[in-house]
Amino acid sequence: MGTASAGCAFGITSHSYKKTSALPHRMDCASSGFPLNVQVSRINIYPSSGSSITSKGVVSRLGSLPDTDDFFWEKVPTPILDVVENPIHLKNLSPKELKQLSDEIRLELSSIMSKAQKSFKSSLSVVELTVAIHHVFNAPVDKILWDDGDQTYVHKILTGRRTLMHTVREKNGLSGFTSRFETDYDPFGAGHGCNSISAGLGMAIARDIKGKRERIVAVISNGTTMAGQVYEAMSNVGYLDSNMVVILNDSRHSLHPKTEEGPKTSINALSSTLSRLQSSKSFRKFREVAKGVTKRIGRGMHELAAKVDEYARGMIGPLGSTLFEELGLYYIGPVDGHNIEDLICVLQEVASLDSMGPVLVHVITEENQGPENNQKTEISGKKLEDLSNFGSLPSRIHSLTYSDCFVEALVFEAEKDKDIVTVHAGMQIEPSLQLFQEKFPDKFFDVGIAEQHAVTFSAGLACGGLKPFCIIPSTFLQRAYDQVIHDVDRQRIPVRFIITSAGLVGSDGPLQCGAFDITLMSCLPNMIVMAPSDEDELVHMVATAAQINDRPICFRYPRGAIVGVDYSICSGIPIEIGKGRVLAEGKDVALLGYGAMVQNCLRARSLLSKLGLEVTVADARFSKPLDIKLLRHLCENHAFLITVEEGSIGGFGSHVAQFLTLDGQLDGRIKWRPIVLPDNYIEHASADEQLALAGLTGHHIAATALSLLGRNREALLLMC
Repeated sequence: MGTASAGCAFGITSHSYKKTSALPHRMDCASSGFPLNVQVSRINIYPSSGSSITSKGVVSRLGSLPDTDDFFWEKVPTPILDVVENPIHLKNLSPKELKQLSDEIRLELSSIMSKAQKSFKSSLSVVELTVAIHHVFNAPVDKILWDDGDQTYVHKILTGRRTLMHTVREKNGLSGFTSRFETDYDPFGAGHGCNSISAGLGMAIARDIKGKRERIVAVISNGTTMAGQVYEAMSNVGYLDSNMVVILNDSRHSLHPKTEEGPKTSINALSSTLSRLQSSKSFRKFREVAKGVTKRIGRGMHELAAKVDEYARGMIGPLGSTLFEELGLYYIGPVDGHNIEDLICVLQEVASLDSMGPVLVHVITEENQGPENNQKTEISGKKLEDLSNFGSLPSRIHSLTYSDCFVEALVFEAEKDKDIVTVHAGMQIEPSLQLFQEKFPDKFFDVGIAEQHAVTFSAGLACGGLKPFCIIPSTFLQRAYDQVIHDVDRQRIPVRFIITSAGLVGSDGPLQCGAFDITLMSCLPNMIVMAPSDEDELVHMVATAAQINDRPICFRYPRGAIVGVDYSICSGIPIEIGKGRVLAEGKDVALLGYGAMVQNCLRARSLLSKLGLEVTVADARFSKPLDIKLLRHLCENHAFLITVEEGSIGGFGSHVAQFLTLDGQLDGRIKWRPIVLPDNYIEHASADEQLALAGLTGHHIAATALSLLGRNREALLLMC
């Protein structure tokens, strides 16, 4: 079946396609040493509800369709992709056409994402895998869950969101992750990795209880396998023995690349044949029958047979395959993640295995996989690689960030104090941290998304006499809160928590938003909680944290550029614990800012001064312990006090209110108003747009002050 006939399989006629009859294709797996003929194209055995979920349904939620010419660098011919509106249209494509479709998707994804300067390399590794999954399974009736949001862009293209891909991570655009609010093809939101197996198992058990028959597929990456929840979930999957498919996308990433790496899992004709054999229904049934016979013979024989079976499968599988078997999942692999025929044969056999328990399919992929040379392909593989790399490169004009200043200050302190070490946890290392890693390779520990381990590991380092700086993004610290409480704070162990990506994070939206760390950390009895208002204060807080040896301490800083333009590294001066500072004196209103919001308080003061108001701006520095003397001073000399923080309800402002109430300050003439993040999740947008949505800009702060003074008309005019 040629390319021109791809459209007729979907009943589509255009100037590019001739209307001809088309029959579903079948693939003869025996040609590859597989004993069975496996049907590749499946008639839709489920109700047609899936076919109704097209890009039109998504657009109705997200906005009008754009002109595709507006966001393509050069219009790459995509004849097959142009007729794929949803996964049903993949069912009748031949393996050759599916391969061409994969090439077209890879080229289009590169064009769109490169122009938008967005990283998409992770999605390039799963193009063929995603195509095969949607060819074999019947979403949205079958539930397909993803651990890693960065690997779902192909899934989005195939599920009706192609024309909106250029809006990924933009205001009112597509989410950078799977989202239940976008489409029914996303049955569960991708969180911080490692949640798909747990959620998938829950769906599988619910299916079994309700007597339904849909398939559950969870796609995980080797990056998320560092999190303990993955193994907790696998263990429970094996125990409950419910039917579900786990696909491990192994893109050969290593957390700690070494000069002399061991042998990588290889894909060859033998391993391909064995993977097909392992997945075949006949082999599985034979294995189950053999188990039943040995059970009837006797317990000892059954245990012996189980050991032999495990040993034999360990012989034909790669290193580590028996781990999944021990957890109770039937291992199949490795499978070449860029070989459409192998993927379809294995997945179709796996999909047909009813009542045989959970299966793990190990797929090997490469992120830099390029399209094959094709006369119809106008963009070469080399250009594709350049495009994919472009999406992950920093901008040419690099503004100095808070992270840059923090690392320089930490290096400065580490050069003076040999006991300072760093522990980093999270999805990926910020580029600025490489400076510390290069200077002190033996004192830098990256544990990936094992945040719980990072916290307790840091506690152990501190107990051993070292000074650990535990660097974790705010949103990932939430995963280790129990360890923060019991392994650190309760025991007064001096771990220094550096909370990065605090507050709003722009295009990463609510998933990476650091909204809750002030609240979480400030309620702990022994924790010192700080936040710098600028880069100079950040340097001083690094020095302060290095000097604290009797209890835990933390400070947060936001993403993005620093305040000053002529910053130069200097030696930090330790700050007196619980000591704030007044930046500007006034008499009408007092603005007490915490962290980065101090800068917006200064902007509000500038706006209010033009209206004849004299405003005091103070930098709290500490959420715990509070500067009680400063608070009393502000209350005694002002009739109005406004606290401002880029955090949720229950944080800095709540602690101020608690003190003011108990101290009797609110019984007098002082009127207090808090400004915090709203009690809802703020979706992805630019940083400035998110601040405006949250009501945290200088204009919002100034308008709040005017309203408090009874000057409502001026407040409204200020916001116009």
